[in-house]
Amino acid sequence: MSKVLVYVDQLEGNLSSNAREALTFSKGLANSFAGNVTAVVIGSNVEAAANEAIACGATIVYRAEDPLLADYEVDLYLEALYTAFHQSDADILILPFDRKGKDLIGRLAARVQASAITEVLDFTVEDNDIKWIRPIYGDKAVAEYKATRKKVVVGIRPKSHEQAEPDNARAGEIIPVHLNLSNDIVVNKLIEKMESSLSDVRLEDANIIVAGGKGLGEREVFEDLQELANVLGGVVGASRAACDAGWVPTNLQVGQTGAVVAPDLYIAIGISGASQHLSGITSAKTIVAINNDPDAPIFKRANIGIVKDYKTVLPTLIEELKKKLGKEHKTHA
Repeated sequence: MSKVLVYVDQLEGNLSSNAREALTFSKGLANSFAGNVTAVVIGSNVEAAANEAIACGATIVYRAEDPLLADYEVDLYLEALYTAFHQSDADILILPFDRKGKDLIGRLAARVQASAITEVLDFTVEDNDIKWIRPIYGDKAVAEYKATRKKVVVGIRPKSHEQAEPDNARAGEIIPVHLNLSNDIVVNKLIEKMESSLSDVRLEDANIIVAGGKGLGEREVFEDLQELANVLGGVVGASRAACDAGWVPTNLQVGQTGAVVAPDLYIAIGISGASQHLSGITSAKTIVAINNDPDAPIFKRANIGIVKDYKTVLPTLIEELKKKLGKEHKTHA
């Protein structure tokens, strides 16, 4: 029988939306083996998050707590996760395939000599044999994978499952992780944290996203995108090309190597629609694309397409929405 451990990310004592999705996924997996959900939470003050994990379905929570874990450092978090994985005696580790997950999954799999399977959407179990289902060919198809090693580290695609809802009446056990951390193991150290001036809300949690690409031509246009986002009550995102150009911070990147999002409305301006970008917006409910290239791949995914230079569309769109919605610069999600 496989034993499952799920890593639940927390920020300032609260579980992330991706963590709640991971708990939902792990509960379904544990039920397949008539087992319980075991979780691990990492940080410097994680009691509240540990209790929230229990409320959201975990029966046992491993509490990896240390002052050195106050800020995310991949080497320290890797050590904490490795220690919890070993202490729990699990052979399957589930974690969200988000920014941190992408950092950790390969390193951890190599550390414990496990198979690594990413962007998992679902699974099947037959005679205790697990097959992991993930998209291929830019989400045009799905395939089943079987791990070839006893241990496996699985990254689940964000926005592919419902978030676990808390039940504060649930009871569970919190077990401390026996850590032995030191700054000596840090290879890459965080020097400075810079807050984005464009978006106050995480892309993954936004209901409306206005995203810009290399087709905008210059970074200053993102100020206009911010104005449109403000009017709609949304946030700003970007393509990888725009981030690579240094126009906006990388935390605004949408796509397979950035944030996987599921907003009600996604407006893509000057974004051609490379396959890795389209992979990040698969779950968006409505996509509006503005691009002067009628053959841009983004139009194949868009619900509404405008083939025109954004410079002739954006100012009018902003002004008309201001009249219609009666909003000025107010941002929320």
